[in-house]
Amino acid sequence: MKLFHLSDLHIGKRVNEVSMLEDQKHILCQMVELVKEHRPDALLIAGDVYDKTVPSAEAVELLDDFLVQLAKLNLPVFIVSVNHDSPERLSFASRLIDQSGIHISRVYDGSLSVFTLQDEFGPVNICLMPFVKPAVVRHVHPEANIGTYSDALRVALGTIQIDTSARNVLVAHQFVTGDGGGETVLRSDSEDLSIGGLDNVDASLFADFDYVALGHIHAPQNIKGYPHVRYCGSPLKYSFSEINQQKSLTQVVLNEKGNLNVTTIPLQPLHDMREIRGTYEELTAQQCYQGTPTDDYLRVILTDETEVLEARNRLRVVYPNIMNLEYDNARTRANQQPITAAALQSDPLELFSSFFEQSNGKEMTIEQSQIVTEMIQTIWENK
Repeated sequence: MKLFHLSDLHIGKRVNEVSMLEDQKHILCQMVELVKEHRPDALLIAGDVYDKTVPSAEAVELLDDFLVQLAKLNLPVFIVSVNHDSPERLSFASRLIDQSGIHISRVYDGSLSVFTLQDEFGPVNICLMPFVKPAVVRHVHPEANIGTYSDALRVALGTIQIDTSARNVLVAHQFVTGDGGGETVLRSDSEDLSIGGLDNVDASLFADFDYVALGHIHAPQNIKGYPHVRYCGSPLKYSFSEINQQKSLTQVVLNEKGNLNVTTIPLQPLHDMREIRGTYEELTAQQCYQGTPTDDYLRVILTDETEVLEARNRLRVVYPNIMNLEYDNARTRANQQPITAAALQSDPLELFSSFFEQSNGKEMTIEQSQIVTEMIQTIWENK
């Protein structure tokens, strides 16, 4: 059985105040053509379909057109909802939509939707896991001992009977790691940053599944040590931290039980996202830009030692889609301390501990650290 795995469409997203709708329309049309060419048996969309909980009319229309085209091709589509998508809105009329082959996970109510497809090797069970937090699962399973995200997923998955003799696929949108730590996952700064490692889910929970189609992380990658657990990544670059990534569609082939083949199909954007660097004179020289895609979304780094008057507007004569313009020279290096992606994703407990030590001249006690950790976790769960 051949499956296409997508996630993190973020339809309606704006990047540096630039609407990505035309780029998203281009990439969704490309996916429809790939469906016609490769003829998968089903399409999995692992969450973050929309970028906002209340999407614009244009975003809703674009998704509607995409799903209608897939329905006309008689392609079953399985979608999980997350906070970005507003689960209540996305799953509205889902029972009626089911009849067209478009299956959307319900708001988590204590049970999970499971659908079964058939091929020459037998059944393939597809389980849809909407995004859950510990507080959500505790609400419907008050008897369970749930303290972490892994606890929440363990309880939620425990509500379904998994036939381990059959092939089983899970579609989910969580921050999954190989060892309970985020350092094994390549992240981008266009993703929602969560607090420390509190939202980590251990990949060992998915031992009974033959393939786990994940969303949330924008860089395509397998979970270290778990080749059957994969983030397909976003179909477009949504930040300059992603400029070196090759965006793709993940193709999964499930043959007989235990025989899994995962490959990628490159996606070609309407406008790529890249960085150029040099002096104003260098970047505006014809030999510099001639033959290059000058309409790409650009981060321009000028190395002139003095500021160039009206640099952005003048550069846009050659490069119309400049998103960011920065200077890198002796003055900026002396006056500015760059903020790295790693710093932005620092554990809040570490940041608070550093602040506490600077303010009080001593480190927090173990008891104080435990209190702060509990407070952070409570705030994150209720976010």
